[in-house]
Amino acid sequence: MKKAICTLLLLIVFFSAKAAKIDTIQVFSASMNKNIKTCVIVPDGYKKSKKKFPVVYLLHGYSGNYATWVKSFKEVGRQVDQYGFIAIGVDGNYSSWYFDSPIDPAFKYETYVINELVPFIDKKYKTIATREARAITGLSMGGHGALYLSFKHQDVFGAAGSMSGGVDFRPFPEKWDIKKRLGSITEFPENWDKNTVTNMLDLVKDNHLKLIIDCGVDDFFIDVNRELNKKMLALKINHDYIERPGQHNIEYWENSLKFQLLFFNNFFN
Repeated sequence: MKKAICTLLLLIVFFSAKAAKIDTIQVFSASMNKNIKTCVIVPDGYKKSKKKFPVVYLLHGYSGNYATWVKSFKEVGRQVDQYGFIAIGVDGNYSSWYFDSPIDPAFKYETYVINELVPFIDKKYKTIATREARAITGLSMGGHGALYLSFKHQDVFGAAGSMSGGVDFRPFPEKWDIKKRLGSITEFPENWDKNTVTNMLDLVKDNHLKLIIDCGVDDFFIDVNRELNKKMLALKINHDYIERPGQHNIEYWENSLKFQLLFFNNFFN
C-alpha cells in the first residue's frame, strides 16, 4: 500500500512539473527606436524538440501590457502545453490601438508587429514561419488590433480572432486615448473612418482568413460587434460569431480564450 502511494505521489510530481516556459524578451523596434518587452510562452518539451511550432499572437487591451496574458490568464500555460504551439504576448504601449498613428510618429505599432516582431520571433524561436501556422487575437483594444492587422496582412496571418473587440471605435470619440492616435473625430474624420475595422471588410471578401469573433451580451461593445457581424453576413464573409452571457472583464475573457485557442488549433491542424 505504501509503495502504491509513493508511486502515485511521484506521478503527481512528474506531471505537475510538466509546464510551459515563459520568456520575457526585448525586441528592438527600428521604426520607433526603442526596445519593447515581449512575453513568449513555449510548450513543455520545446527545448528538446526538433520540430517547429505554430504561433498565436495575443494583443492586450487598453491599459494592459505584454504580461497581461501570464498575469491575468491562469490557464494560458496549460493551454499552450495542451495544443503545442507558441504564444506571444505583444506589447501595445498602453493605448496604441496597434496601428501606425497618422498624427504621432512615435506610435508605429502596425509596422512594429508586422515588420519587426514577427520576423524576430521567427528568427529566434522554432516557428513554422508561414501564414498557415500563424494566428492573432486580442481582447478589447487588442480585438480591434488583431482584426486590423490580419485584414491588412493576410500574407502574415492565416487566422484571427477578437474577444470583446472595439471593432468600431467611432461611437466612443473621447475614450481610451483614440484621439491621441488619430486626432479628434471632428477635425480628422477620415482617420477614424479609415482605421476602424468595421470599414475594412472589403479586404476580406475573398474569405482568405479564418475568423472568430465573440462578445458578451452585457458588454458596452456588443452593439458594434453585432453591426460588424451583420455587415460580414451581408458580404458573405465566412466567420464564427458568438455571443455569450458576460461583461467586459477577465472572467469573460478567460472563458473566451478557451474557444479561440481551440479554433486556432483546429486551423493549424
